[in-house]
Amino acid sequence: MPRVVLFDLDDTLFAHRAAVEVGILRYAEALGAPYGALEADEVVTIWHDLEEEHYHSYLAGELDFEGQRQARARDFAARHGVALSAEQASAWFADYFEHYVAAWSLHDDALPALDALVRTLPGVRFGLITNGDLAFQRRKVEAVGLDARIERLIASGELGVVKPDAAIFHAACELYGIEPSEAAYVGDRLRTDAIGAARAGLTGVWLNRRDAIPSPEDERDALDAGVRTIRSLTELAPLLA
Repeated sequence: MPRVVLFDLDDTLFAHRAAVEVGILRYAEALGAPYGALEADEVVTIWHDLEEEHYHSYLAGELDFEGQRQARARDFAARHGVALSAEQASAWFADYFEHYVAAWSLHDDALPALDALVRTLPGVRFGLITNGDLAFQRRKVEAVGLDARIERLIASGELGVVKPDAAIFHAACELYGIEPSEAAYVGDRLRTDAIGAARAGLTGVWLNRRDAIPSPEDERDALDAGVRTIRSLTELAPLLA
């Protein structure tokens, strides 16, 4: 049984995707024409695709943190026939961000899962490993009250290495003074989180909330690495016990 259970933050404990959807729809409504021309599901899909594209450019070192925000705002506005300067894109994103923050919350199963782990694994310790900017991720953790339950927050922006690199998982284990085999890691991305953790020697758990179908390569690598799959955090404590 693991001594430490580590989690991804966004869309594992923190309901990031839901907040993004609420935030962009409310902002598009507030902006009015021409942003209201698309159906809600089209707006959400475009915004999610831009987040995936430009946030991964930030993680790869191709854009800085503000640069990826500007790129997301600029490209979204361009889809609606609006051209934004870098300064205007920053202001646009800042306005959107207020709507996003207003929708911040934890997944319903997050705190009950932590409580169940405490009951099942006496003395268990919790932590977070996240790809992103430390200050920004800490703000989210504190806003939803996770700081009272999570001992450490390890962010790629501080370490200079991103998941699925084994180095970030090993760095977390060193902070807790444990071997990787004594830790479990839970995340919503199969390769970035679960396969990466398992290959680093932790128990890798894929939280597949959306019943995603992995690619043949990911499925094979997950099987080879011994990844475990759950569809809700309610399944985590029984699994690790």
